[in-house]
Amino acid sequence: MDAVRMHAASPESTAIVDAVLDYSRRRMLAADVPLDKPQSEAELHRLVGPTITDAGLGAARALSVFEHVLAPACLTTSHPLYLSFIPTAPTMAAIAFDLVVSASGLYGGSWLEGAGAVHAENEVLSWLASEFGLPDTAGGVFVQGGTIGNLSALVAAREAAKARLIAAGKDLPTRWKILCSVEAHSSNKSAARVMDADVLLVPAGEDGVLRAEGVREALLAHGDEICAVVATGGSTNFGIVDDISGIAALKDEFDFWLHIDGAYGLTAMLAPEARHLFEGVERADSVIVDPHKWLFAPFDCCALIYRDPDSGRRAHTQHAEYLDILTDVDEFSPSDYSIQLTRRPRGLPMWFSVATYGVTAYREAVSAGLALTRRIADEISRRPELRLVRDPQLSIVVFEREGWERADYDRWSSALLDSQRAFVVPSSHAGRPNTRFAILNPLTTFEDLVGILDTMK
Repeated sequence: MDAVRMHAASPESTAIVDAVLDYSRRRMLAADVPLDKPQSEAELHRLVGPTITDAGLGAARALSVFEHVLAPACLTTSHPLYLSFIPTAPTMAAIAFDLVVSASGLYGGSWLEGAGAVHAENEVLSWLASEFGLPDTAGGVFVQGGTIGNLSALVAAREAAKARLIAAGKDLPTRWKILCSVEAHSSNKSAARVMDADVLLVPAGEDGVLRAEGVREALLAHGDEICAVVATGGSTNFGIVDDISGIAALKDEFDFWLHIDGAYGLTAMLAPEARHLFEGVERADSVIVDPHKWLFAPFDCCALIYRDPDSGRRAHTQHAEYLDILTDVDEFSPSDYSIQLTRRPRGLPMWFSVATYGVTAYREAVSAGLALTRRIADEISRRPELRLVRDPQLSIVVFEREGWERADYDRWSSALLDSQRAFVVPSSHAGRPNTRFAILNPLTTFEDLVGILDTMK
């Protein structure tokens, strides 16, 4: 039977596994992995043809189609010269162990089914919570990305606000409000739409920083309608850190849930020279950070951590008769702490990497990224044709080429990718076009970046 053939160990299965592992090994260990670039849908149709057929292509043909046509049509986000958006740079240990997670048939939703995996993930979450100054009792779950992490945290914030008002005998607001900066990540606004809540946007300063004064005014004006205040620990566009310390201090005066969206930038706390930027994080009710960004894990991985994990559990535990065996016990089940139920133990590749290399190696890698950012920002400042849009705080450098319009940036960016030199896309701020380097990969060099700047002359 074909159904059995697809799953059972056999010479055919052995050949498939060997072919896939051989490709994976070559790709992982290659010293010259290409940057690659997208193809049009029409071109891919022409090159590939139909691949889903009644008889199947066979493993050799399917793998060949992927290796020679489909993979080259995908950008290599871990390439040292992938400098747009926020790249990824997983360690060799993390990449290799990602194969193990898939090969082992592991389920990471409950303690009953995945105790060993959950234990390892929780050790990583506890280490991160300690780095962020949260109490020993803090905990949470790895979810697939910052959008789900933010949404899960904000749902917990709303449920906590609802319980607080009910306990105080107060009426619930007609509509909840989520307060954040105009420069906050779009996922926070998306979360509000999903929650049918309003976004209360507070203007940031000229430097992009959300400060306590504006937050305080909004809290005074809207009071119990605000279920959460979101502070950003490193904005995606500029890498700017909000006035977390000042905002957190408002908790002495107001009762509100403080969520830190640190998806990209909170990792910088591992570097001693950057910790001061994040003072106040230790007072947060929830935080997120994406290990698939600056913590060198594979996609897709976000650490969601609650100061009080029970607040997450009260908001997210799903109840059904078939789940009674999980929900009627006190064991820690990760699916109780976010909006997802089914989950793979996506934190395991990071656990294996940190356990392999040690925390010191991570600190040094983050510090090196900060130093490289400062160095290339100084180089940009020295060039008369270039101008920094803002002085970088973390590892994102946004700059303009004097006299260039958007079409100039588009042509330049396309030429870089066509020549496989780099992936650097145009961006904008306050209606003016610009471009940016998002520097995370330890293999990116100063010489690489200078070479790109030289193409802008």
